[in-house]
Order: sequence, then structure tokens, then C-alpha cells
Amino acid sequence: MTGNVIVGQSGGPTAAINSSLAGVYRTAKDRGAKKVYGMLHGIQGLLEEKYVDLSDHIKSDLDIELLKRTPAAFLGSCRYKLPDIHSNLELYEKIFSILNKLKIEALIYIGGNDSMDTIKKLSDYAILTGSSIRFIGCPKTIDNDLALTDHTPGYGSAAKYIGTSVKEIIRDSYCLEYEKGVVTIIEIMGRNAGWLTAASILAKGEDCAGPDLIYLPEVPFDIEKFKHKVEKLLTRQSTVAVAISEGIHTKDGKYICELGQNVDFVDAFGHKKLTGSAAYLSNYIAEELGCKTRSIELSTLQRAGSHLASRVDILEAYQVGGAAVLAADEGDTGKMVTLVRHSDDPYQCGTVEKDVHKIANDEKLVPRSWISRDGSYVTDDFITYVRPLIQGDVSPIMVDGIPRHLFMPFKKR
Repeated sequence: MTGNVIVGQSGGPTAAINSSLAGVYRTAKDRGAKKVYGMLHGIQGLLEEKYVDLSDHIKSDLDIELLKRTPAAFLGSCRYKLPDIHSNLELYEKIFSILNKLKIEALIYIGGNDSMDTIKKLSDYAILTGSSIRFIGCPKTIDNDLALTDHTPGYGSAAKYIGTSVKEIIRDSYCLEYEKGVVTIIEIMGRNAGWLTAASILAKGEDCAGPDLIYLPEVPFDIEKFKHKVEKLLTRQSTVAVAISEGIHTKDGKYICELGQNVDFVDAFGHKKLTGSAAYLSNYIAEELGCKTRSIELSTLQRAGSHLASRVDILEAYQVGGAAVLAADEGDTGKMVTLVRHSDDPYQCGTVEKDVHKIANDEKLVPRSWISRDGSYVTDDFITYVRPLIQGDVSPIMVDGIPRHLFMPFKKR
């Protein structure tokens, strides 16, 4: 590389997103980039000319290792939707004037669906104006819903955290006895894709029965059938554990969380805030069946739990970061690095760059064949898919008994 590289992070963080950042930085420096800049708070921060020289913050191999083990977005994130090119040419002119001032050769954006929309629009504008700057997407999302890739960095660690947490919750539910039993409903992220909720099956093993019911948004949710299933289970066992996606909805498309509250908040990309499904169903079951219930939302814990990160996930996140730089250095633009699985046992996976236009604004769902016929569980095919992604551990670097992270101090906007 003869110029400079700039990298940004966008959307919801993961336990592995900074490992991709480390891969971008190390590979760009190894390929001869003079400077590697980091956008502060993604493309939104770049528009405000907020960026740093990463060499000022990553000064040693230890810093690289700390960065790989640090959750959340080291550079800060954003949820900023770029307008269509022709509706606001001035904004794109501003972005490219900043990039040209910094002598940027390649822009790498680490993110999910909405971030790939940003890469698509920037690469289209570059082609339209004859700019030589190259734009590459680096996949990231715990939701695992990016198209054309076997899986996304961040998902494996979140799946490992979910499997572990659900197992611990189930273990806890056996401690106390209640006359009519106890029902625990665990709400898991994922919006309209059930990959995260399906990972609750990982709690199942020789020492744990796993969740009794698993509901994904790929199949419409019938609240009456759900009640009858729980009622039947309580006739033969004292505890029932249910894993549900935040995005489960009725046959007519109404989110379960909307049955109990108004969902008013909508982000820049039109996504509703989904929360409260477990609380609603917990209250419903308590009223209908008269049993003890509890609702648990894993919430941000499932994307921030770097102490339970998957080694496979951290290594692959670093790999795709490096692959994004290599693709840009070899002349690619308007592409996203994807993971291609070659085998399950032994697990082998490589990277291939694919057209971001075929990825942006699409959504990969759990195959219907991986969900039970009645929509209340997942099949062995899903277990075969997910288990290799959670293997291995990444030991935190401990200081005074607590994990040490690499931290970027942000000034208030």
C-alpha cells in the first residue's frame, strides 16, 4: 500500500469487533500503509472530522492482544444512515473531501447490514465520480443475519455466552420448589432472525436438559398453543425453561412485546426497539396458570461478554479484518469479506470477497428445516452448524482480579 487506510465501526458492538479492528490495523501496517486512521463513532464521526491516528493508541503487541480481548467498539459506534447519493450530493462531496485530505487509499467499515449499506453507497459514489478510493466491508453482528456468509464474527462468542447463561439459569431454577411449579422465560436478542435464540440449545448436555421450548421469529408465535405446551410440561416437571427471541410475533405480524406496551422508539434505519416479550409472557402465564414465573432479558450482556469469548470467533474476526485490507490492496472495492465453511469436522473455514450490493439490506434467517415442525424447538442440523463456532477460550488479561481492556477516552459531543 502506498497511501493511508481509515477504519470505522458501526452498529451494535460484539465481543469480537475489536479483534477485526486489530486485524485491519496490523495487516495495513504490514502491507506498507503510512497511517491507519480510526473514525470516532463511525461515518457520523467522520462527517464531523473526528478521527485518530491508531498508532497513537496501539503501541505494542500487548496492546494488540488487549484490543482483541476488549468488548464494545474501541473507536465508538453509530447508527447513521447515509442518504441516497443523488438526494444529497453535498454530503458525499464532504466525505470524499475529508478522505482526500487524509490521502486515504482504502476505507474499511466493520459492521452489519446497515454498515454494508454505507459501503455500497460510498463505493457507488466513488465509481460515479472516478475516485480511486476503495471501500471494503468487514462483517460483524451477533445477530448472524448477514447474507452470503456462513456466519458473522461476533456470533460465535454471543452463542457461547447464551448457551452458558441459559444453562446456569436452568441450574438456578431447580433450587427452590413451588407448589405449582416455576416457569422461566429468557428473552434473547436477534430482531427478525433467530440465530441467537437458537443457540440456547447449547445448554443441553449430559448434565442439563436444556431449554424445554425455543421460539424463533422465523415461525409465527401462537400464544394459546404456547400456554397449553407450558401447562402440559408442568404436569410432569416442576420447572420449565423457555428461550424466546425478542422478535417473536403473531401470525398477523404484531410483535409480542407490542401486546404489553407501545414500541415508539425507531432508529435511523427504521428498526423498532424490541424488548419486553419475556415480561409480557411471564405475566400472561402467571395469570393463566397460577404458577410462579420469572422473566430474564440477557440484553447487552450477550454481546459484551468478552470473558466468555470463543477462540474460533476471535481468530476469525482478526482474519476477516486482515482479509478486508488485503482485498483493498489488491484493488477490490464494493465488496464484503465473507466466511466460507469447508467442513464441520474437522472445522475449516476460509474467506471470500463478495459483492456488497447482494448483501446490504438483506437478512439471512434460520432455515425453516432447522426448526421443529411446530416451531417450538430447533433440530440437530442447527447444533451441527453452531457448535464449531463456540470452541476454544480466550483468556482475559487479568489485573487485580478483573479483565484489563484497551480503552479509548471519548470527549462528549
